[in-house]
Amino acid sequence: MKKEDKALVIESLKQTIQNYSAFYLVDVTGLDSTATSDLRRKCFKSEVKMVVVKNTLLQKALDQLEADYSPLYGSLKGTTALMLSNAANSPAKLLKEVTDKKTGIPGLKAAYAEESFYIGANQLEALVNIKSKKELIADVIALLQSPAKNVISALQSGGNTIHGVLKTLGEREN
Repeated sequence: MKKEDKALVIESLKQTIQNYSAFYLVDVTGLDSTATSDLRRKCFKSEVKMVVVKNTLLQKALDQLEADYSPLYGSLKGTTALMLSNAANSPAKLLKEVTDKKTGIPGLKAAYAEESFYIGANQLEALVNIKSKKELIADVIALLQSPAKNVISALQSGGNTIHGVLKTLGEREN
């Protein structure tokens, strides 16, 4: 590959990484073309972008970004696919679903999500449990609505009780 082509690839990788809030380094060693195509289709359905990258070019792209991604450099060995998403847990859920239990492929090498580094396949469960921004907002709204729902429910049931007593008394013969 020519030096100019490498520079273009590095610039493209930089732009791609900057467009997403989370990215995963995934070991795809040993996946044949059919399995890779299936993985790409599942990524597309889950709104996860998957790019197979050269480790040295990815490291150079990460070096040129503002943040310090050096904790990830030890994971840049073998065949690496970059999985990018704006929902931090989407790639983790996808990997958990598609990873072969016997071979562990495709397997998590490392991830950068929620401004934290996760190194090693043993971090997959922690990444699955990360809540997305939308999920956190939904939880907060549900917590805020809960007391109001309880008050409204109590008022409605009290009103129904009083109404029932008055109706019974009105229907009763004196």
